[in-house]
Amino acid sequence: MDTKSLIAAYYEAFNAGRTDDMLALLHDDVEHHVNEGGIRRGKALFADFNAHMTASYKETLTDMVIFANESGDRAAAEFVVNGTYLKTDEGLPEARGQTYRLPAGSFFTIREGQIARVTTYYNLADWMRQVSQ
Repeated sequence: MDTKSLIAAYYEAFNAGRTDDMLALLHDDVEHHVNEGGIRRGKALFADFNAHMTASYKETLTDMVIFANESGDRAAAEFVVNGTYLKTDEGLPEARGQTYRLPAGSFFTIREGQIARVTTYYNLADWMRQVSQ
């Protein structure tokens, strides 16, 4: 599978809520760089993060544009997060079913045909403003 197809499959699985399919596309030593957070290493921690996110948020990504370099070992995606805040996340405003729409982007490293790094960025202050109204 080429790099753009790999990233497209990852996000198709995300939008369908198939987190096991997302995990199958990850390298065993994946590094997940979370927006304004730390680095989670390995599939187990990525799975834990997905479970937490699924409980707290319902999100669908739209307006997806995927980029890849010529060698296929680096990629990026730009998209819009359309979400609902379901369950209060520690240190964040109380969840009351608020909806939000947020531009975001992710960067990837590809190794051995799998995603070895996911780094996601979005404007947390904008998200806080939207869910605090």
